[in-house]
Amino acid sequence: MNIFNYITIGTTVLVTILILVQTRGASLGAGLGGGGGEVNTVRRGSDKSLHQITILLVIVFAVSLVLGILL
Repeated sequence: MNIFNYITIGTTVLVTILILVQTRGASLGAGLGGGGGEVNTVRRGSDKSLHQITILLVIVFAVSLVLGILL
């Protein structure tokens, strides 16, 4: 295994955790898609930081996946 495989596996785990942490409501039903109501698209504070880190990790994941396939 080369370094890109390890990066891909690591970012997969981190992205999965970050996505599960980013729920839109306080209850378990809201986290699983059952939350009905108003959707707030403005992100502030730690929610915004988590969102940006998730996007960055998804980009790292995609690049490492492509490089792992090509090399």
